[in-house]
Amino acid sequence: MKKNRGFTLIEILIVMVVIGILAAIAIPSYQNQLRKSSRAAAQAFMAEIANKEIFYLQSQRTYWDCAKPCTDFSALGNTAIPEDVSRFYLMGITKDDTTTPPSFVITAYAKTGTRQEADGDLTLNQKGDKGPSGKW
Repeated sequence: MKKNRGFTLIEILIVMVVIGILAAIAIPSYQNQLRKSSRAAAQAFMAEIANKEIFYLQSQRTYWDCAKPCTDFSALGNTAIPEDVSRFYLMGITKDDTTTPPSFVITAYAKTGTRQEADGDLTLNQKGDKGPSGKW
């Protein structure tokens, strides 16, 4: 008797359907994890800048500000924007010296056309208030 070797068309189609279902579940989950990791990197950088702003206030009697897009944080020390943050966010710092005590808001603006666009902008102020809620 002659034995047939190989796969039938039905078997190949079943394997393709299973792979398609697994991909439909795995790819969005992977992209969501990438978005979360980029957000966490931006939040860590914003916290670092907030700490340096407090030291800057003590020596200069005002907060330092930098309009969007802010790329040079040398006034606050040797703080370079990490590449994993600069690819997805533009940073900006606004200060308000008219309030008592003075205040600042650090904003990470999500770049359009990137995966972070779905997250929106992240903010952090001198009191530690973070926005938008649910993203921190």
